[in-house]
Amino acid sequence: MMKQIKLKRCRQDNAILLDHEFIDQYMPEANGEYVKVYLLLLRLLNDTKTPLTVSGIADILDDTEKDVIRALKYWKKQGILDFDILDTNGGPGSKDHSSDKGTAVSSEPQADSVPGTGGEDSSALSDNNITQFRNRKELKELLFVAEQYLGKTLSATDMKTITYFYDNLGMSTDLIEYLIEYCVENGHKSIHYIQKVALSWSDRKIKTVEDAKRSVVSCSKSGYAVLKAFGITGRAPAASESAYIRRWENDYGLSLELILEACSRTMSSIHQPSFDYTESILKSWYENGVKNRKDIEALDLAYHKEKGSDKRRTASESPNISRNKFNNFEGRVYEDMDDLTRKLIQSK
Repeated sequence: MMKQIKLKRCRQDNAILLDHEFIDQYMPEANGEYVKVYLLLLRLLNDTKTPLTVSGIADILDDTEKDVIRALKYWKKQGILDFDILDTNGGPGSKDHSSDKGTAVSSEPQADSVPGTGGEDSSALSDNNITQFRNRKELKELLFVAEQYLGKTLSATDMKTITYFYDNLGMSTDLIEYLIEYCVENGHKSIHYIQKVALSWSDRKIKTVEDAKRSVVSCSKSGYAVLKAFGITGRAPAASESAYIRRWENDYGLSLELILEACSRTMSSIHQPSFDYTESILKSWYENGVKNRKDIEALDLAYHKEKGSDKRRTASESPNISRNKFNNFEGRVYEDMDDLTRKLIQSK
């Protein structure tokens, strides 16, 4: 039987208003402690009697000051608020990101761009900004196209976010249009999700539609191939998994063939998918200058020669080992490092 909740009392006096978009899009993905910090921050902004300090927030929530600063940085990255951490013991305007007891927070919630408090000027804000954004010639057509893809009238938040892509990330209107198209085609219409992809593209120096398409095709092809090598079907790579694959291809410069070989060795060694284990293999190959299968064969040969030399050395030394009741057993010899690693992992 489905259990329903019937509210008998829901106090609204002296309340803080939250936009539905914050609850629907931002809150579900955020750490619960981050949400508490954000809500308390909004409460304290309306309380002129209580100093807005990192230590004060930490005391109220029974958190550490580092936890509070981490939460503030999270929301700043999401674009919901902006802040400075000021050292009240230092000179005027000096900034300090330490956790001193005298540290104060100067915060500016971005109510014009992201769900906020719904303050007195929220209606004027929406009307003025919507008109302002729609009248920008270079964005007018883009905003219209975005509405068609997203299937809704853009809110002030949506427009501000798209404008951020254009003004701050330096994306062209064509690239932003492709960004939205790509996200929608993959089942994501949330402006929050689209922003995450935009930031990822910016970090990877993707500047044109051609760059984005090459990245998408490469990542998609490699991602599904890696999952298949791990015996995983029916889903796309997760964000963390895609990050591994990008590192292997872009940072290490390894071909898909070598990546799949490492995946195969992972499954042979530990009999389960592990991006961490595959990372250790590929990082070793990268550090040893591996570029193709011949390089791997040479590396394997050198390893087995070294292993054989160690075995002979151990055998020649073993007769000299005295045996007594505390040393009356044969030492365990592992056939190779993969075997040792597998045993270590399975023992955890």
